[in-house]
Amino acid sequence: MSEYNIPKVWEWKQEEKNQFGNQPVAGSRFEQKLPVGDKPLQVYSLGTPNGMKVTILLEELREAGVEDAQYDLYKINIGEGDQFGSDFVKINPNSKIPAMMDYSGEQPIRVFESVSILLYLAEKFGKFIPTTLAERTELMNWLFWQTGAAPFVGGGFGHFYHYAPFPQEYPIDRYTMETKRQLDLLDKHLAENAYINGEEYTIADMALWPWYGRLVQGELYGGAAEFLNAQEYTNLKAWADKIAERPAVKRALEADYKPIK
Repeated sequence: MSEYNIPKVWEWKQEEKNQFGNQPVAGSRFEQKLPVGDKPLQVYSLGTPNGMKVTILLEELREAGVEDAQYDLYKINIGEGDQFGSDFVKINPNSKIPAMMDYSGEQPIRVFESVSILLYLAEKFGKFIPTTLAERTELMNWLFWQTGAAPFVGGGFGHFYHYAPFPQEYPIDRYTMETKRQLDLLDKHLAENAYINGEEYTIADMALWPWYGRLVQGELYGGAAEFLNAQEYTNLKAWADKIAERPAVKRALEADYKPIK
């Protein structure tokens, strides 16, 4: 591999398009008409870690008897660029899944970014979110931690370990170090707590489990669990396995995504 000489000004080589269709510009690329079902909540997503967060909460709300948490779930195929269609961009100008429309009120409300959707639904239905200032602040601590930390796992470790066109020692070592630091942090935290926010199952667990729970269970990035020696994080693994047994989580993992075309 030849040494890379950094240019003074970066230029995009348009012929080098990757499978996700990323480009250095935002906005829609083609006209699109997304389907709208008859349920109050319309969710446009995919079964990625971020997408799973929302389906897990929606299924947990159903499990808790919240009748108004009815939703239609549509598949946004990010490998085919569905997220860059005009209708999806109107919901999420950042062109990332998941995104949701709430038609239950007088005016439709758009919600994008996975943790924003979790907070919106938890507050709307008064479930899986604490009410005291101290507990709510602790919840926010972990939600904000997840949004800042997980990109190092996904876009960093996951990309260079599993998706990059060829292995590179420096980025793999760098992001493996950070991923293991995060796993160790969670393992230590869960040694003293039944759930992320203490003794109660909350949206903090739903935000973290698709990333860190699935990772230590061996469900992300091929052989990553073995590579990371995930078995040493015994408290984290026990938490991951406990949540995986929840009926709502099982249904979320088997969610039926309707086609948009």
